[in-house]
Amino acid sequence: MIRAIFIFFMAGCAEIGGGYLIWQWLRAQASGWFGLLGGISLFLYGVIATWQVFPNFGRVYAAYGGAFIVMSLLWGWWIDKKIPDLNDFIGGLICLIGVSVIIWPRN
Repeated sequence: MIRAIFIFFMAGCAEIGGGYLIWQWLRAQASGWFGLLGGISLFLYGVIATWQVFPNFGRVYAAYGGAFIVMSLLWGWWIDKKIPDLNDFIGGLICLIGVSVIIWPRN
């Protein structure tokens, strides 16, 4: 499970970081290099996600969605200095519970 969590973290950084770099390029008029690096990062996200040991594509990506919601809130807090409010924390907790249900081992 530690390996799976680490891969979730790596994929989340690649996906959220890539989206953030493209956002900076297109919305904040940052250099085109931001867009290029963002595209590379998003490509790497697609590759990293395949390293998961879970055999079902749909379940893995559904679990990523919930985990990435929480990681996006943390990214906004640490990088953009936008402090999540109580509803953000509650919503993030609900998402993590959903992720746990989705990836819970089955027979």
